[in-house]
Amino acid sequence: MGAGIKRIWLKTLCAVTMAAAVLPLAARGEGFDTEHIFGFMIGTDVGTVGEREFQSQTTGRFARSGGTYRAVGQELEAEFVPMRDFRVELGTTFMAHDINRVPGFDDRRQLSWQGVSVDLRYRLLDREAAPFGVTLALETHADRVDETSAAVVRSHGTELTLAFDREVIPDFVLAAVNLSYEPEWTRLPRTGAAEQEATLGMAFGLMAKVRPDILIGGEARYFRKYEGIGLDELAGQALFIGPTAYFQLSEKSRLTATWGVQAWGQRAGGSGNLDLVNFERHQARLVFGVNF
Repeated sequence: MGAGIKRIWLKTLCAVTMAAAVLPLAARGEGFDTEHIFGFMIGTDVGTVGEREFQSQTTGRFARSGGTYRAVGQELEAEFVPMRDFRVELGTTFMAHDINRVPGFDDRRQLSWQGVSVDLRYRLLDREAAPFGVTLALETHADRVDETSAAVVRSHGTELTLAFDREVIPDFVLAAVNLSYEPEWTRLPRTGAAEQEATLGMAFGLMAKVRPDILIGGEARYFRKYEGIGLDELAGQALFIGPTAYFQLSEKSRLTATWGVQAWGQRAGGSGNLDLVNFERHQARLVFGVNF
């Protein structure tokens, strides 16, 4: 792990530690609503019956193996809670790519409509009545542009996530774990070629309440990418770490910001301590939401 990555990780740990140190001085709040406090991860809360929200989610992915690589996705989402413990989210995404001299990619500079998605979440256990919360999430997407290469495709995939969370220190510190499996099917219209791949993920997040309306913490996410949806052959693996901050802007609006850097990775059959073929060096996300 390089010196720069070590400094980033140490700063994240220091921020969480300092937050935990001053927490006893903060006013006791009303507990956590974990539905939106994480960036790349998810919590187990799903909202209250009748709740409606609009969300803008901007995700940036930067730096691959050589050349210039920038990909920014803008997703617009509408969320509804039609019944207790069940949430529905409908979304559409636009992508901007700037790719130049990256091995294995065509040079592209374009703005395009990527596709649509449906995210269904069902809370199996409420941590207020159980030792920890558990939620099952199923997100299905259909794309006309590949989010990584910007090539024209016909792609669909499903991300299945099992989320756990628990208040380590009631009303002050919360920990969460996500386990995920994401198979994806892709066809290239120009050549007719078909591809299948799958990604396994495990993530750990920790958030501390430094004020009733501000939470800070971090997320550590580990991924294994495979050729084939049956996990046939390992293509690469990567570990991302970085800070997350949540701000309750008003009674009805919120903002979450997170950033992750690839601290370690390995491409199958390759050398070195990073995988910049299957994963980016940096990932960032900014989420703004409002109730209506």
